[in-house]
Amino acid sequence: MSADPIPADRLAQLQFLERVQERDLARTRRWIEDEKRRRTEHARGEAARPEPPDWLLEVGLTGRAAVYVHAGSCHMAGKRSRPLTADQARDALHHGPVPACPHCRPDSALGLTG
Repeated sequence: MSADPIPADRLAQLQFLERVQERDLARTRRWIEDEKRRRTEHARGEAARPEPPDWLLEVGLTGRAAVYVHAGSCHMAGKRSRPLTADQARDALHHGPVPACPHCRPDSALGLTG
């Protein structure tokens, strides 16, 4: 009678489990590296993003009629917006028929009210 503490089939099962766990660990390490790469790329993209313009002119669907003048950081500015200089924004608000955005109030920021 031999006193083998681990039967052969149990040893094979444990070795199989070890291979599965090593493969799972390798996959988890790849996921960690992928996430580090994504975060690095995201940070690089954020750093390369240009500063928003100070002022925006939002135009209508046809691209001709102006809808609002916005501050550059206004969350209400639509996708059909183009950048303006401060002088262009003042001119559009003061001389043109372009209203100021009621949310960001560029007319106040440009000193055209009150």
